[in-house]
Amino acid sequence: MSDGEVGAAVYNPGMYNVGDHQWMARALELAREGLFTTSPNPRVGCVIVRDDQLIGEGWHRRAGEAHAEIVALAQAGERAHGATVYLTLEPCSHFGRTPPCVDALLEARVARIFVAMEDPNPLVGGRGLERLRAAGIDVRCGLLRQPAEALNIGFVSRMTRGRPWVRMKVAASLDGMTALEDGSSQWITGDDARRDGHAWRARACAVLTGIGTVREDDPQLDVRLVPAERQPLKVLVDSHLEVDLDARLLRGGSTLVFTAAENPSKERELSDRGVEVVRLPNAAGKVELPALLGELARREVNEVHVEAGFRLNGSLVREGCVDEFLLYLAPRLLGPGRGMFELPPLARLADATQQTFTEVERVGEDLRLLAQWRRE
Repeated sequence: MSDGEVGAAVYNPGMYNVGDHQWMARALELAREGLFTTSPNPRVGCVIVRDDQLIGEGWHRRAGEAHAEIVALAQAGERAHGATVYLTLEPCSHFGRTPPCVDALLEARVARIFVAMEDPNPLVGGRGLERLRAAGIDVRCGLLRQPAEALNIGFVSRMTRGRPWVRMKVAASLDGMTALEDGSSQWITGDDARRDGHAWRARACAVLTGIGTVREDDPQLDVRLVPAERQPLKVLVDSHLEVDLDARLLRGGSTLVFTAAENPSKERELSDRGVEVVRLPNAAGKVELPALLGELARREVNEVHVEAGFRLNGSLVREGCVDEFLLYLAPRLLGPGRGMFELPPLARLADATQQTFTEVERVGEDLRLLAQWRRE
């Protein structure tokens, strides 16, 4: 992950057997249970094994509730003494919303702890593993590290880069059009793809769009097509503070508007509707997008899901604010229309930015593609 890489643990295959891989895979499976609920905390799973038998397991459900280790230790009880713990993330060693999990593991007198990845939180950053090793516990780190990091890609990004992981969702035709020339775009993809898109919304901490999309489509930007225990924060980029007070985006849930304009009366009207306005102007009189991401990180946003028009999409790409593309391609041709991004022309093909497809799947009649910037 280059600038998002975590820790200095070196993976040594000889340190683990087949059973270790299976138990850690189970811990990761448990961690995924928190995919839609744990933010701003990381998704964590824990398995406790003794004599090759499962004696306790758990996962972290939401901030403020018991961490995965505590749930698993409660199940194991006194049998945890001398047992092996498989944990997808280094146990916390500081007081946050809950007490340090390292203390509970030490009190339980476990014999071995296998950890998938170190905690990128600078308040932890290896200190938990150090305390456990100092107490004579056999601690090994790095088993199935890559899927553990991928599961918490937003948390890692916020802790190491000071910004959330930004995933841009685009639904387009086979010829790359996201709308007709008149802006009509509902619906290019099928029902299955739209439900899948809502699942990606649900896992994000925030859904971001622009004023152009609000004017043309009047989206709600909430999670409706799949079950959701929480709704993501709705974020609007509105440089001139032009949003209609009756826009559906402003109804229900939490909405944050970023603007470059100074309009106290409009801000008061929005505030009366429970909407917060933040001014982040740049020299061009637009919203400073990198600063916007920093502000979202300050508010403990791990993952941002972008659903915007081609102009804001292009601005986010040009300013280096996008980490991943979530593309849905429908098997239809639209002809002239609006593309995915508004980008400046290139003088040479060699100047094109390079992405890598990380996943390609069929969703109903459409294709879903995930792509990230190619890292040398």
